[in-house]
Parts: sequence; structure tokens; C-alpha cells
Amino acid sequence: MEINTFEPRTDLSELHEAIAAIKAEIGKVIVGQHQMVDLLTAGLLANGHILIEGVPGVAKTLAAKLLAGTIDAKFSRIQFTPDLMPADVLGTSIFNPQSKEFEYKKGPIFGNIILIDEINRAPAKTQAALFEVMEERQITNDGQSHLMDQPFMVVATQNPIEQEGTYRLPEAQLDRFLFKIEVKYPALQEEIAILQAANTQGGQHQMLALIKPVVTAAIVIRLQQKVREVIMEEKLLLFIASLVNETRNNPSIYLGASPRASIAVMNCAKAVAVMNSRDFVTPDDIVYILPHILRHRIVLTPEREMEGITPDEIIAEILKAVEVPR
Repeated sequence: MEINTFEPRTDLSELHEAIAAIKAEIGKVIVGQHQMVDLLTAGLLANGHILIEGVPGVAKTLAAKLLAGTIDAKFSRIQFTPDLMPADVLGTSIFNPQSKEFEYKKGPIFGNIILIDEINRAPAKTQAALFEVMEERQITNDGQSHLMDQPFMVVATQNPIEQEGTYRLPEAQLDRFLFKIEVKYPALQEEIAILQAANTQGGQHQMLALIKPVVTAAIVIRLQQKVREVIMEEKLLLFIASLVNETRNNPSIYLGASPRASIAVMNCAKAVAVMNSRDFVTPDDIVYILPHILRHRIVLTPEREMEGITPDEIIAEILKAVEVPR
């Protein structure tokens, strides 16, 4: 992502320093994967959840751990398995014989940065348990609501090719993820650099030990508020609405994107703008972010899927069909 030299009217110095510090820390371990790091940072600034998809061994889980390591906040990891129950994630009420009352024992979902590894390995009832907390940032247990501490961000990983022991994520849950980041194999030179780093730095534990917190939870909340104040013109709101509306009328799409997708594009475009040293959004910010927000929210028709067409190809067609504002 290129850095713009525009002089913003809003003071973005704290944002720039925080973004640079986070990327520098992650860069101590991650080689390449610049787009994944950019999108993880944008997701944090936009206060959204992220789904990372890629084959095993491309640093999906490591990237989530590194992001959490840069923030002085509570990190929690949940390894999803086929026998995982909702109570194992959310917590449950336990009877206390001393007080003779039921007490709520919080589950591992209570934290600031939550890594859900191999999210598609848990069955539907466990997936459904995440609906409330991902959208409303709260848990309801025995009629009592328990609010999550802020910031609250779920980073989930999944493997796109395995079918044994995996479950398709419900559309309602996919819609709650801000991004779906598709992680590719590294280039040859990047893989050589990975081998050199592993040869000198040792295993993953040694690499993670290199990462230090560079921002606090309070700073992250302040940065998220600053991102929400970024200027977006009315014509860009119309551009976003037109793009998302096109997914509902495209003959190649069986299920189009929801208004939640429109809000996601708006919030993420603002985050991309500040990452490019601007306090206002441009059409390029929207175009850049759109595939990562829509690719998991649209469902192609069976005919198009059989032809091998991908959601990204249809999104590219939509971008060409909708006029870009000037």
C-alpha cells in the first residue's frame, strides 16, 4: 500500500505512529504477506472481525498471534474441534455450594483479541453460539447480559481445501466477518527469507518472544474513534450503495450482500484512508477494499460455480459496471 504525501487537516500523527509500530513489530517475524498485514491493521482500526483463509503453513495463526502481541490487551485462543460445545466458548453457570447460588464462569471468548483457530471444524451449534457476541459484543446467559471489554476483535482461521471433519460456516456468521483474507503461498525469494529467519531465530516461540506491545487497549479505542471521524462525501456513500446493490441484481449471484456489507465498506475505506495519510476517503480506497469485504458475503449461482467462476471475478465485473465518482 503506497503512502500518500497529502497533508491532512486532522491530526493523524498518533494513528501513523501506532500503525507504523504495529507493522514494524509484525515485520520482525512475518516475511512478505504485506496485504494480509495491511488488512489485519485495517480491520483493527475499523473495529471488525477477520476471517483468514489459506492452506496450512502460510502463517495464518502466527499472524493473528503477532497482531495480539503488539497490543497490551487480553489475548485468548480457542482451538475449534468437532466436539467443542457452546459452553466451552461462552462459559456456563456453576452452582456454588457456599453461596448456594449459580455463578457464571466466563469462557475464553471473554478477551480483547480472540484467535479462533480452524473455525470450520466446530459443528453448527457451536458456530451459532458466536452470532450474538460477534454482532452485539455481548453474551446472554440465564437471562443476564455480559458485555465484552473493548476493543473486541475475533480473528478466525480456516483451511479452504480440507473437507474431512469440517463444516461449512453459516451465511449469517460469514456476514459478521468484516474481511475474508485469502493468504497465498509466498514468492520464492520470500520463502528463502523465511528459511533464513527460521535458521537463525529458531522456532515459533522464539519468534513470538521478539514481539513487544506497542499500543494499549485504550489507545486502540481512541484510534478507532479517530477513524470514524474520517470524512466521506455523499457521492462516495452512493457509490458504495450502488456497488452493494449490484450484487443483489447480478444474474451470476444467488445471494447478494446485505446492508451490513455497505457499512463494512464505509468503515474499512476510512481505515484505508488514514493508513494512506488522508483524513478523507477516495474511490480508490473503496475499490481496494471491496473484494475482501464481499467475497465471503455473496453466493454464486450453481451454474457459475460449476463453470469455475470465483466471487472475486464477479466483484471485478461489478466494479467495471458501476461508474466511479469523480
